[in-house]
Amino acid sequence: MLLEDIVQSVEMWLKLIKKPQPYIDPNLDPVLLVPGIAGSILTAVDDQNGKEERVWVRILGADYKFRTKLWSRFDPSTGKTVSLDPKTTIRVPEGRYGLQAIDVLDPDMIIGRECVGYFHDMIVEMVKWGFQEGKTLFGFGYDFRQSNRLQETMDRLTAKLESVYNASGGKKINIISHSMGGLLIKCFMGLHSDIFQKYVKNWIAIAAPFRGAPGYVASTFLNGMSFVDGWEQNFFISKWSMHQLLIECPSIYELMACPHFHWQHKPLLEIWREKEGCDGMPRTILESYRPRDCIDIFKEALSGNSVDYDGETIPLPFNLEILKWVKETQKVLSHAKVPSGVKFYNIYGMNLETPHSVCYGSEETPVSNIQDLRFFQPKYICVDGDGTVPTESAKADGLHAEARVAVPGEHRGILCEPHVFRILKHWLRAGDPDPFYDPINDYVILPTAFEMESRCEKGLQVTSLKEEWDIISKDQDDPDDVASRKPVVSSISVSQGGSKQSSRSEAHATVVIHPQNEGKHHVELNAISVSVDT
Repeated sequence: MLLEDIVQSVEMWLKLIKKPQPYIDPNLDPVLLVPGIAGSILTAVDDQNGKEERVWVRILGADYKFRTKLWSRFDPSTGKTVSLDPKTTIRVPEGRYGLQAIDVLDPDMIIGRECVGYFHDMIVEMVKWGFQEGKTLFGFGYDFRQSNRLQETMDRLTAKLESVYNASGGKKINIISHSMGGLLIKCFMGLHSDIFQKYVKNWIAIAAPFRGAPGYVASTFLNGMSFVDGWEQNFFISKWSMHQLLIECPSIYELMACPHFHWQHKPLLEIWREKEGCDGMPRTILESYRPRDCIDIFKEALSGNSVDYDGETIPLPFNLEILKWVKETQKVLSHAKVPSGVKFYNIYGMNLETPHSVCYGSEETPVSNIQDLRFFQPKYICVDGDGTVPTESAKADGLHAEARVAVPGEHRGILCEPHVFRILKHWLRAGDPDPFYDPINDYVILPTAFEMESRCEKGLQVTSLKEEWDIISKDQDDPDDVASRKPVVSSISVSQGGSKQSSRSEAHATVVIHPQNEGKHHVELNAISVSVDT
């Protein structure tokens, strides 16, 4: 037989195999997943012939397509960032009820798909709980270059909420947002409170930079950023190409440190500079700039920034027009309130060193020219967070929250955390009840280590058990109080006697509770049982 005939025969055979139908729970309320920055597939459509190609994310020709199709300029008259290519329109795929755009961002990848997976693991998990694509599970991808309050995006989100509401038979929606998607939802809630109240039941924000991502954004303005780490970045968008895009993106400016927020640790931009002293001799000093004062440094550092596009040199300095637009966005965010009847929940990351302040140069190698900052490697002063968003920023949502829960995890990796899945499952009332979830105290108990050993010693049956748990409770702890509290130790002894013909056993257990920050406790259980057969 010809090879084609064999392939066709195999395909026919595979079609005959009945695949097990996934479990579907018709009683679930619909869920809409909203990603953060760079979390949506973007396609470029040729306005002349309608040809469409994926430009974010891709591996082959990634950097070239990125520069030619996605590089943009901000239009202050509309508040929109427009591609430099006048013959291209950027769109977000709507396949799979919006889930196609936010699942795996490069579906063609075979090796390394996990580095560009976004909501993939969560989608797989939710399908196991009984959610069904197009009935109770939907996605909302968007052009992440744009402002979080761009009216065009707001209109698309309005249409999406209405369509999800209708597709689910008039059930109100649970929104799950990640990262910058939380700012987009908060903007929508502030601008269209009536629509939000009409269609939304619960909003769950995960790792949202409610007060900005100071260290991350400061270094992004000056040095760019990498979307992926490790060996995969060698096949991906260069840091420089990403830098030139983000200089014209209002969404990045909207992630700057909130200047009105009372930071426990004020984020700073620090620069070691060589200056001439009063005696005419050069001296090295450390200059520190607060969020408001950083603007002048960004202006000076990027004053000569430009790109060569299609033979034309285009200046791309720090954009003060975008800064004006962002001030209005900040007003919307500061006045947004959760409408009556809607419940808000906040999950944020912790236990990772997170850039907060940024330092350039050193006492030995000071910065002589501010425009050279683009070529310096930044050094970070870190605080607790998820590696991108400080815990302090993510917690400060400024809203009435039903619960705020800290989960140890990395900014994007938190979407794959079992902790998060268990919390979501409970809040969404999906699947079977979780035996480790306590709805009264709203915490999750997760066994993290389990050791059990049995052995015989001189006629005695000895069994030892060691278990460890993490308990994540509501964030009600005072950090100073937690630091001063000692571990709680409790001992338990149980004995059971019997007749001469029966066995006799004793068990001893020690429970140690270690209070930690952010409502988290670590529990250790050590137990030993001894049985004697008389």
